[in-house]
Amino acid sequence: MKVRHIVLGLLSISVIAPIFLYTDRVGSFVNPSSSRRDFLDDVSAFETSTALKEPIGVVYSDHSTVTREHKSTRVLSATDEERQQQQLYNPIRQVIDRAAPGLTTTLDSHPNASDISAIELEQQPTQPSGKIVQEHSDNKHDRLTEPADAQVRHLKDQLIRAKVYLSLPAIKNNPHVTRELRLRVKEVTRALGDATKDSDLPKNAVDKLKAMDQSLEKGKQIQDDCAAVVKKLRAMLHSSEEQLRVHKKQTMFLTQLTAKTLPKGLHCLPLRLTTEYYTLNSSQQNFPNQQKLEDPRLYHYALFSDNILAAAVVVNSTISHAKHPSDHVFHIVTDRLNYAAMRMWFLSNPPGKATIQVQNIEEFTWLNSSYSPVLKQLGSPSMIDYYFRAHRASSDSNLKFRNPKYLSILNHLRFYLPEIFPKLNKVLFLDDDIVVQKDLTGLWSLDLKGNVNGAVETCGESFHRFDRYLNFSNPLISKNFDPHACGWAYGMNIFDLAEWRRQNITEVYHRWQRLNRDRQLWKLGTLPPGLITFWKRTYSLDKSWHVLGLGYNPNVNQREIDRAAVIHYNGNLKPWLEIGIPKYKIYWAKYVDYETVYLRECNINP
Repeated sequence: MKVRHIVLGLLSISVIAPIFLYTDRVGSFVNPSSSRRDFLDDVSAFETSTALKEPIGVVYSDHSTVTREHKSTRVLSATDEERQQQQLYNPIRQVIDRAAPGLTTTLDSHPNASDISAIELEQQPTQPSGKIVQEHSDNKHDRLTEPADAQVRHLKDQLIRAKVYLSLPAIKNNPHVTRELRLRVKEVTRALGDATKDSDLPKNAVDKLKAMDQSLEKGKQIQDDCAAVVKKLRAMLHSSEEQLRVHKKQTMFLTQLTAKTLPKGLHCLPLRLTTEYYTLNSSQQNFPNQQKLEDPRLYHYALFSDNILAAAVVVNSTISHAKHPSDHVFHIVTDRLNYAAMRMWFLSNPPGKATIQVQNIEEFTWLNSSYSPVLKQLGSPSMIDYYFRAHRASSDSNLKFRNPKYLSILNHLRFYLPEIFPKLNKVLFLDDDIVVQKDLTGLWSLDLKGNVNGAVETCGESFHRFDRYLNFSNPLISKNFDPHACGWAYGMNIFDLAEWRRQNITEVYHRWQRLNRDRQLWKLGTLPPGLITFWKRTYSLDKSWHVLGLGYNPNVNQREIDRAAVIHYNGNLKPWLEIGIPKYKIYWAKYVDYETVYLRECNINP
C-alpha cells in the first residue's frame, strides 16, 4: 500500500509539474483577474488533451517565401506519436503544403527535423503587422506595374505550347484533345490578332486565355515525354531563326530599293519646274546679288544635290535662323537633268535676302577623267560590273554600296572645293539631308588650329572608328593609319580653303584614289577617302553642332536633337520618303510650303 501511494505521488508530481511550468507561459495570455475556477477548468482541459500543442503564430506565404510570426517561447519536448499528430493537424503545414509543396517533405526528411523546427521557431523574430501590410501593398504595386503586353505575351506563349503539343504522337492519338487544342488555337489567334499591348486585346481575351490554360493542362497530363517536347521546341527555334534571317535579308534589300527609288511626286516636280523655266525670257532666268558670289567677307555655303525639295529645306532652315540673312550666300551645284528645275524653284521661291547661285556640274570643264582619278574609275567596266551585274544582287556585303549616289560625281565634288571656289577662304559644306536649327555664323570665326576640316567626331567605344571603313589587312592602310582612330561625319563641315591650298589636299586625295583603283583599300563612298585625305588635318567640333542618326535610329536622344545646330537624316530613312521615321519628319516638313502651286500639282503632301 505504501508503495502504491509512493507511485501515485510520483505520478502526480510528473503530471502536475509540467502543467505548472506551462502555466508560466499561459499566464501572459490570461486575464490576471480571472478566477481560480477558470484556471482549474483550463488545467482540466490540458489534462484531457492527447498532446500539449504549442501556440504557433500565423504563416503568410508569398510565392515561395514563407514568413512566420511567433512569440519567443520555450519549446516542450514531445513523443514521436504526438509529433505525428501535430504534423497531421497542424494548420501551418497545411498552409506550407499549399504554398510550397515539397517543402515540408524536405524538412521532415532532415535527420534533425524536430531540432530545426524548434530552433527556427525559437529564433524567428517577431514581424510587425505593418511590414506584412507593406509586403502586400508591394505585391499589389508589382501587379499594377506589370508590362503593358503581359497578356499578349502569355497568349503567344500559349500558342507555342499548343503547337508543340499538337505535333506530339501522344496528343495526336487522342482525337478529343486534338480537336479541343485546335479550337483553342483558332480562338486565341483570333483574339490576339495584331495586338501589341494588352489594351489592344478584346474583352473576351481573358476568357480565351483561361480556356487555353485548361486545354493545355489536359495535354500536359497526356504528354509525359519531355525529350520529345524539347526536340520539337529546338526544331521550332531553328525554323524561327531561319525565317528571321530570310526576313532580315528581304528587309535590307527592300529598304535599299526604296531608298534608291524616287517617289512619284519628286519625279513630277523637276519636270514641272523645267517646263516652267523654259517659258521665261533670259532676263527672268537670272538671280539677283550676283556680285556677292566671290566676296570672302560673307558666309558661303556649298550644297551639291539633285533633290530640289531637299535643297530647298536646307536653304530655308538656314535662313530662318540666320541673324543677318543678307550676308549668306548659297552655292548649289546640280546635274544637267535638274539644273533648270533647281533654278526655277529658287527663282519662284527666293530665300529672302540671301544670295543664291545654281551651277551645272557640266560647266566644270576642268573636272574630267584625265584630272580626276575617281571620275575615271566611275566610268570603268569593272565599276559598272560591280553595280549592275545581276549576280551581285545576292551579296549582302556590298548591298548598301549599290546605290546610284556612289556613281554620281556630285558626291565627290566635296574634294574639289578650292577649284570650285577659287576666291573664297572658308566654306561651310552641307549635305542635302540636313535641317538647320540655329545660326551657323559662329563656325566661320572658329580657329581650326592649322587644320583643314572642322567636323564632329562620331566614334563611340567600338564603332565609327577607322577600322570600320578601311581595310587594315592591307599594308598600305595598316602602316599609315590607326585602326582605333576616331571617325568623323560629313554633312556639316567647315573647310579652310586657304589651308587646303597650302597643304595641297586635293593631290593627297588623288594619290589615294589611284592606289584604290581595285577597291582593296576601301569600298565605295566618300567618307573612307575623306578619313584618309584629312587624316591629322581635322579639327573636332562640339557635338551640339551636328547630331546624326535621324535617318536610321529611332532612339536619338531628344535633348541632343533640341540642342543641335544641325540635325542629319543620314541613312536610308530620309524624311521625304514614306519609310522615313515619322517622329523626325516634322523637323523637316515645317520648312516645306506644301501650298506652293508646284507641290500641289505634283500631289506632294506632308
